[in-house]
Amino acid sequence: MRIPFAQIDAFADTPFGGNQAAVMPLSAWLDDAVLLNIAQENNLSETAFIVASDEEGVDFDLRWFTPGAEVALCGHATLASGHFVLSSDTALNRVRFRTRQAGMLEVARADSGYTLELPAWGPSPKAMPEIVTALNIAEPVETLWHEKGYALVVVDDEAIVRDLKPDFVALAKFPIVAIVAARGAATDIVSRVFTPYYAIAEDPVTGSAHAVMVPYWAPTLGNSFTAYQASARGGKLTCRLEGDRVVLGGACVTTIEGTFLLP
Repeated sequence: MRIPFAQIDAFADTPFGGNQAAVMPLSAWLDDAVLLNIAQENNLSETAFIVASDEEGVDFDLRWFTPGAEVALCGHATLASGHFVLSSDTALNRVRFRTRQAGMLEVARADSGYTLELPAWGPSPKAMPEIVTALNIAEPVETLWHEKGYALVVVDDEAIVRDLKPDFVALAKFPIVAIVAARGAATDIVSRVFTPYYAIAEDPVTGSAHAVMVPYWAPTLGNSFTAYQASARGGKLTCRLEGDRVVLGGACVTTIEGTFLLP
C-alpha cells in the first residue's frame, strides 16, 4: 500500500521552526495498531491521519498519534492537516475535521496563514504536588487541571519557564500533557509543554495546550492576546477566545512530500 505523506512545520513561517507533523490521507481507516506503528516509524511528535467524509458539514475525519499513543486533541497537527488540504485546493477557504474526542475542528485561511478553531478547555484549580515536583518547580503561583489530561502550572516569571529542567523519568509516570506558563515580555504569555508519557519529552509548539491556557488567561489579558512557546524550535501564536471556542493563528511550511510504503 502506498500512502501519500507530507511533513509540515506548523506554527512556523519558515522551515525548521514550529512543530513538525506528518499528514497522511487514507481511503479508509487502518487498524489502530498499524496507525500507531506508522506514527512510530515517522517518529514525529504527531502523525495526523485523515479520511474524506461524505457527510454534510464534515470534510474529513481526523485522528492523531504520537509515537506512544493516540491523543484526544492535537492543535498543531490539525493546523498542518488544514494546510495540507487547503494548499492542494485553492478554491477552498476552510476545512472542517470531525474528531473522536474533541468534536468538530476548523482550519480557515487568514491573511498571514491560517486560523485554527479548537474547543475551549478551561481548567479548574487542583493541587498536583507530585507533578509540580517532577517539573522541578519550587513555588508555583497556581496549579490547574482539565479532565482530558492537561496539567497547567502557572509560575510568576518567564525566566522560570525558559530555564526549567524537568525530571522526565518522574514526569513520564503521569499520562498527562504538562504545561508551564507565565506572563511574557515580548508576548503576553510564554509557555513550555512536556509529554514524556507520550514518548515526546518536550513538545515544540502545542495548540491543544493553548486550548487550555486561553480560557485561563482571558479574564486577565482580555479575549485576544499573543503567545510564545519557548521550546528549542519555538513558535508564535495569536490567541482569541470566542465563547466556547479558542481560535489560534499561525502559518505552516511543507518541508517533505512523498509516499509511505506499507507492506
